[in-house]
Amino acid sequence: MDDYGLVLNAGSSSLKFCVFVGHATQEWQLAARGQIDGIGGSPKLSVKDEAGAKLADEKLDASVKDGQAALAVLAEWLKARWGGSKVLGVGHRVVHGGAKYAGPSIVTPEVIEDLRTFIPLAPLHQPYNIGAIEAVAERLPDVPQVACFDTSFHRGHPPVAELIPLPKDLRDSGVQRYGFHGLSYEYIAGVLDRYSARAARGKVVVMHLGNGASMCAIAHGRSVASTMGFTAADGLPMGTRCGSLDPGVVLYLMDELGMDARAIEDVIYRKSGLLGVSGISSDMRVLLASGDPRAKEAIALFVYRVGRELGSLAAALGHLDAIVFTAGIGENSAGLRDRICRDAAWLGVELDRAANERNGPCISMPASRVSAWVIPTNEELMIARHTRDALAPRATAVTMKEKCL
Repeated sequence: MDDYGLVLNAGSSSLKFCVFVGHATQEWQLAARGQIDGIGGSPKLSVKDEAGAKLADEKLDASVKDGQAALAVLAEWLKARWGGSKVLGVGHRVVHGGAKYAGPSIVTPEVIEDLRTFIPLAPLHQPYNIGAIEAVAERLPDVPQVACFDTSFHRGHPPVAELIPLPKDLRDSGVQRYGFHGLSYEYIAGVLDRYSARAARGKVVVMHLGNGASMCAIAHGRSVASTMGFTAADGLPMGTRCGSLDPGVVLYLMDELGMDARAIEDVIYRKSGLLGVSGISSDMRVLLASGDPRAKEAIALFVYRVGRELGSLAAALGHLDAIVFTAGIGENSAGLRDRICRDAAWLGVELDRAANERNGPCISMPASRVSAWVIPTNEELMIARHTRDALAPRATAVTMKEKCL
């Protein structure tokens, strides 16, 4: 039986995972993907193989109340299916790597301590990312782990694109624009030439539209600007995150409404965005199916803000060759793509509505000055590749040592 690598994406109420089989010095192949969701409530394990066939679909005991318990369930499932195989390594999606980490890093105690310092910058994600790393280390202390950062793809922005106009002593403490969803953007940049050589060589705005949403300007395969900045609450309104917010609003909430930092954090990260505006749901699918005027208002705001940010990123690029839709909303909502593309007609986007209804991949007319595409993202594959590549030198060194013996 082949050895395998594991990719983990840990959240507050879910543990998403992928199993890749192969060998340390070869390309890993997807064998299964799944998740344990409802952690702390009504937990459930669901797994499918690489072809989409169901491997597991079962309710779990209510005692699965945290990430460590969820990881124990996953370990038992892996043991039952891949018992006797070697775990080559575990790759983790880590939301924030700060300015220090410009690429994947093999996890060490020093790396973990660095990641703790970024918790205030990504409170919805970072604690759970770290928790998964520590839980794996406790269960599999000899298995190497690799942290793959959502911020890394954006390192190398022009200095002015990272600058936040605050006093230097505050900026020196790490206050700058970072950008997120980098693993998704890196994947899209890497496969774009399969769809359009012109777009891959040119200037593109990629829209990662999901419960978490952002947009990225990419020139010649490299990120040059992003809608997200210091934290993952910046930019577009999202499922429950507010997006860009006048800092004066925060002062008003503190001084006039008596809210403390934790209460404001709760509003910004958990009670705003689509949920806050609609008062109905954070799920775009629910809002699109609703006839409630509040749902329509939330959708209209989302489309409007995407259009504004698209114009801003096109200005940062100085030219625009293509736009790309990806992630849950971007890949699946033809109606929203239609509205966004119609609003972008001034940039040279001519939508092919029939192609859009078919989900593309090309959804623009042949004569469109700016082409439009729907390209599924694959963050897990990027993590698997980064993990394999980070561990390959170590595996080669071990092999050479064994030969010498």
